[in-house]
Amino acid sequence: MLGFKAMDSARVILGGIEMIHMMRKGQAKYACNAQHSLAE
Repeated sequence: MLGFKAMDSARVILGGIEMIHMMRKGQAKYACNAQHSLAE
């Protein structure tokens, strides 16, 4: 892998990965509520 070319792109990618981990653990605000979709 060549790595990230810009710090901003690294921040966005890693933030998304961290959000997925939070959703899997049920820590995200909307991950625990089955009534709402991610779009809401």
